[in-house]
Amino acid sequence: MNDSSRRTFLRGAGLLGAGAAVSALPALGAPAASATFGQHGPDFEDGRFTLAVLPDTQYLFDADRGDPAPLDATLRYVTGGDENIVFLAHLGDLTENGQPGEFDQISRSFQHLDRRRFPYSTLAGNHDIKSSTDDQRGRTPYLDAFGPHRQRGSRTFRGASPDGYNSHHVFRAGGREWLLLALDWRPSAGGLEWARSVLARNPRLPAILTIHELVWADEAGQAQFSEFGRQVWDELIAGNDQIFLTLNGHYWPPGRTVKRNKAGHDVHLHITNYQDRYYGGSAMIRLYRFDLARNVIDVRTVSPWLADQAPRLNELQRQEIERTGPADYFSLEIDFESRFAGFAPVPVPPARPAERQLIRGTVAYWRFEGRDGAAVDGVRDLSGRGNDLVRVTLPGSAPEALRFSGEFSGRQPSRSSLRFDGGKKPARGGYLRTADSAPMNAETFARGYTVEAFVKLPADFKDGKHAWAAIFGRQGSGGKAGKTGDDPGEPSATLSLSDGAAFQWAVFPVNQNGISTCWGHELALEEWIHVAAVNDGRRTTLYVDGCPVLRNPKTTAAGIANPGGSWLIGAYAYDSIVEQAFHGWLGDVRVVGRALDPREFMLG
Repeated sequence: MNDSSRRTFLRGAGLLGAGAAVSALPALGAPAASATFGQHGPDFEDGRFTLAVLPDTQYLFDADRGDPAPLDATLRYVTGGDENIVFLAHLGDLTENGQPGEFDQISRSFQHLDRRRFPYSTLAGNHDIKSSTDDQRGRTPYLDAFGPHRQRGSRTFRGASPDGYNSHHVFRAGGREWLLLALDWRPSAGGLEWARSVLARNPRLPAILTIHELVWADEAGQAQFSEFGRQVWDELIAGNDQIFLTLNGHYWPPGRTVKRNKAGHDVHLHITNYQDRYYGGSAMIRLYRFDLARNVIDVRTVSPWLADQAPRLNELQRQEIERTGPADYFSLEIDFESRFAGFAPVPVPPARPAERQLIRGTVAYWRFEGRDGAAVDGVRDLSGRGNDLVRVTLPGSAPEALRFSGEFSGRQPSRSSLRFDGGKKPARGGYLRTADSAPMNAETFARGYTVEAFVKLPADFKDGKHAWAAIFGRQGSGGKAGKTGDDPGEPSATLSLSDGAAFQWAVFPVNQNGISTCWGHELALEEWIHVAAVNDGRRTTLYVDGCPVLRNPKTTAAGIANPGGSWLIGAYAYDSIVEQAFHGWLGDVRVVGRALDPREFMLG
């Protein structure tokens, strides 16, 4: 099964399959930004970054049995620069018996991170201390080796509970800060209160909880709370909306589940532990690859130690290079902005002054500012060139078919839009057109042009009633402009949307007898999109969200033929007949009499 099909199959955050099949994969992932601290360092502003998670390593450090080599290889991989890894979290049971000699061994391995000041957290598992005790147990070999004193040089360590067994880190990634709690095998009532106080002191930070025991999983990978885990959920997680992800070891097999907290939001609960696998788990790590732009966390489980030896491995070893069952290899789709809005809302920047949008060559600039829900009579051209818009209401349509809206794209200059409620068969709705006296009506843009707008399509756009609805165009056909090629009855210019919600910029150029067409791709519904058609006097390129689309014509196309009609906002017209009004939202619209570089778009 390839990666994309896995993503489709595992689209939900809950478990969608069973078993734990494995396959040998030669690579651990595509290269990303360097993550070597003390050299180039990770890119803390990149929206793509990785959190590395290391579960139970106890069998590698078991008195006179075990082998530190797998962990050494894993820690070298973490700092090696193959990914933008920003933090490593160990989930407890570092050792088998909690003896000083065992901690001496694993401590030497972790010195690789200390020397590079690579940020990491650890916590005590039940094999690291006396399992019948909670975090008030006092001094132990674990605390001697991995207590708060070890983190003095850490750039992420923010403190520990008075007993030293619970700690918290704040790391920067994706242009923001994230809180990570590392709690003891058995945090006491005081330990849980300490964790709540940390959250209270960092109220705007999304939080990841690491703890040794929380959930266990059945053979199908479906996780559920342990008895103690239910207590932690009730007393800490459920009432703190900041915690969106929990990670624990202790049990096997691995698994996951999703629970709703008291705020009604999803919390993803994962167990990862491979000590039962070949070579004590071969120091496998979980790679939580965050992609904030895609609103996805891609999760992979790998053994760098085995991957390094791939050409020399036998069949058993090759099977353990990477775990690819549905409990180990999956993707979580999380709308980060929405999920964090309750405690860390993204501030809405103020409107940008209209004057800043009046760049060289601006022919018209319309922003749709009015009381939310009010009907629209007309819209003034803010360029000062007199290309004002007047309203037209199609027969049988009500005034509310075209109204001002408080909806807007956070990227557009203004903070409002128009809501069109149009359709066809019969034609209905309202639209805007340039006044008869508008200077723009005479334009042919033979030396180039840029038309750009912000658009949002409603959920019902693809119901068959809105195909080829236009957001911008020219009244009058190619035939009226003297063109005889293709279908002369088509508009001389139109920025329309197919029945599949793909942009089409179709024009009769001044220097061509037929139509020149740019085609976009199918668009997401209920999301704001920026579109721009750019012509430099020779070639036309359609851009969506600042990116050029594929299907742009290579033939020379200069300007737009003039049939003598007005320009239309929100209507598609054959000659003088308007077939339909637009259906959706339209933000700022600007027309410039030259080709803009994408850096000059209204995207800001």
